This record gives sequence, structure tokens and C-alpha cells, in this order.
Amino acid sequence: MLLVEDDDLMRRSFTVALERYGYRMRAAADGLAGLELFREESFDLLILDVMLPGLDGIGLCRRVRETSLVPVLMMSARGDGLDVVAGLEAGADDYVVKPVDTYVLVARIRSLLRRATYPPAPGPERAAGEGAARSEREVLAFGDLTVDTGGLEVSVSGSPVALTPTELKLLLEFAAHPGIVLERQTLLRNVWEYGWDGDSRVVDLCVQRLRSKLGRDRIETVRGFGYKLRR
Repeated sequence: MLLVEDDDLMRRSFTVALERYGYRMRAAADGLAGLELFREESFDLLILDVMLPGLDGIGLCRRVRETSLVPVLMMSARGDGLDVVAGLEAGADDYVVKPVDTYVLVARIRSLLRRATYPPAPGPERAAGEGAARSEREVLAFGDLTVDTGGLEVSVSGSPVALTPTELKLLLEFAAHPGIVLERQTLLRNVWEYGWDGDSRVVDLCVQRLRSKLGRDRIETVRGFGYKLRR
């Protein structure tokens, strides 16, 4: 796991704390050094501070997204500012606001790693209807959009679409409930695994990224309620 944080004390404390949880850590003090480490080594997850010297966390996230779908967790000292939106627009999967308790940080890390490793469980409506006979691999089609739920592959008009783990899990959640409006808080619980009411901006920005890759009209906004995938 790569941590990029310019505050020496915070970088050391996060590194020690996460190593105690069993994570193998590498750390960098600025964005350019973090980018160099990212290019030299393979990481399961990146933790990027927004305010970094040389190359800030948002710029670093954009550079990472040019070549990789690795999960990215942003850290911001201004949770109510533009940093959060800019980080999510750059391709981050989630964010935490500093100061952050270690147990909260670890919970977010575990959630991101689960998204990167395992497909989500089918929705309750589908599970009840199909029972144990449900195929492990199912190809769903919604117009020109095709979703292979077993192979975790997505294509539009026959062309493959690269999605981050969070984008993929969000799409699979929509695909399990086509035509059904899903509230933002429901998506936060099922996709981001928030056990409390989280910031719905992560949902809105991830939906925007999905629309840019799948087509603007594929996911419909139902004002005052949430989103639904058009059949």
C-alpha cells in the first residue's frame, strides 16, 4: 500500500498504525516521489493527501488514472470544500477528512480492498427469485450496454469499458435492480459499505464518471430520490 503525505509526523503515525494492522506500507513525502514509487512498484491501494508539494494529490490521482484502476483513497483537511469534489472527479474511490481515527481509516481501506477483490452479492429481489440455481456467470444487456456479472467485464457497443472497482460495483448494483430507483443512502451502504449516513457526493461523482464511460442517458436521475439504470 502506498501512502503519500507531506506531514512527517502524520506520515510516520499512519505508516506505523497501518503496519500494526498487517499492511505492508511504502510512503512518500510529495506527489512526484509518490508518482515515481507508483511507477516502480505494484500496490493494492493508494492513500493520497490532497495538499502535497510539487504535484498535489488531485494531480497525482489523475496521473495514476491514466494507466491504472488501483483503488484510491483521498485524504483532505477540508471536507466541506472543493477538495473532495475535485478528488472524486479525478478518479478517487473514496475520501476521509483529517484528522481521522485509525479505525475509520482501516474500515475505509478494507471496504476498498473488498471492492477490488470480490463482486457484490446479488440484490435481494434477484436472489429470492433465482435461489440456488442462479448462474455464477450471467451476461446482462441494457441496450448497447453489456455487463458480464461473473467475468466482471463491461462493454458498450461491443467495445470493452475499463471501470475502477468502485465504478464496477456501482454498475453491478444498478444492473441487479434495472429500472428500480436506488436512493443515494442505499448505494452508500451497498457499494461504499458505510454503516452510517455518509456524504452523497461520492455517489453523485461516481455516477458522473460512469455516465462519461457508458453514455450520458444510461443512468437516469430521479430528482429527490436517486438514480436508476434504464432497461
